[in-house]
Amino acid sequence: MSTHLARHKIHYLMVLLVLLTLADGLISQFLTGNGLGTELNPFLQSIINGNNFILLKIVGSLFIALILGDIYRRQPKIALTSAAVCVAFYTLILYWNLSVFFISSQSV
Repeated sequence: MSTHLARHKIHYLMVLLVLLTLADGLISQFLTGNGLGTELNPFLQSIINGNNFILLKIVGSLFIALILGDIYRRQPKIALTSAAVCVAFYTLILYWNLSVFFISSQSV
């Protein structure tokens, strides 16, 4: 893989990771705020319905993206693989949240 293409891939993956994390936070906050679901992450359960939850998700995902960018400079393959795994993980979480939303909206 050319260096130029790999650099674009890591940037796309980092942006996608931040967007998926934000979407997860918004859907999770909506589901818990309306009693349609619960937050499974014990660290986030106490703050999910507060104003700082989305801010924490954004700052956290940007921090991870910066770390991945730093790793990319030294170990591009590891960074690309890690970013792809994180994107896949958050994609699964997002699909899970959406399925909870659609199932709960049909039962109402």
